[in-house]
Amino acid sequence: MARFLAGAAACFLLMTGAFLLWQGRAEQSAQLPAPPPPVAEARPPIAAAPAKAPEATPKTREEKRFWRADKDKNGSIKPEEMLAPRRKAYAKLDKNGDGRLSFEEWAVKTIDKFNGADRDRSRTLTAAEYATTAPKPAKKRCSC
Repeated sequence: MARFLAGAAACFLLMTGAFLLWQGRAEQSAQLPAPPPPVAEARPPIAAAPAKAPEATPKTREEKRFWRADKDKNGSIKPEEMLAPRRKAYAKLDKNGDGRLSFEEWAVKTIDKFNGADRDRSRTLTAAEYATTAPKPAKKRCSC
C-alpha cells in the first residue's frame, strides 16, 4: 500500500511541476512585440455599398397596366378593351358554348384534379391521394 501512495504522490508532483513549467512559458510568450506603425494607403477608402435600384412607383405600375389594357393606344379604355381578356377566359370555361356558366363548368379544373388524384376510382380521396393535389411550390424570383 505504501508503494501505491508513493507512486500517486510522485505522479501528483510530476504533474504539478509540468503545469508550473507550462504556465511560466505562457507568461513569457504573452509579451508580444509592438505592432508596426500604420502605413498610409495609396488607394482611396472603400465606398459605401451602392444603393439599390429604385423600385417602380405605384403610379408607374398603374400607368403600365393602363397602357396594356388600352389596345388601340388612344389614351382611353373602351368596354370592349376591358372585357376582351375576360371573354377569352370565360370562353375557355364555358365547355358547352351555351353562353352560361354552370358551377360544374366553373369548377372543371378542381373536378379534373380530383378525378386525377382518385387512383382507385372510389370517389373519395385517401390521405396519400389527397397529398398529390398539393400545389407546386412557387418559383422564387431573383431579386437581382
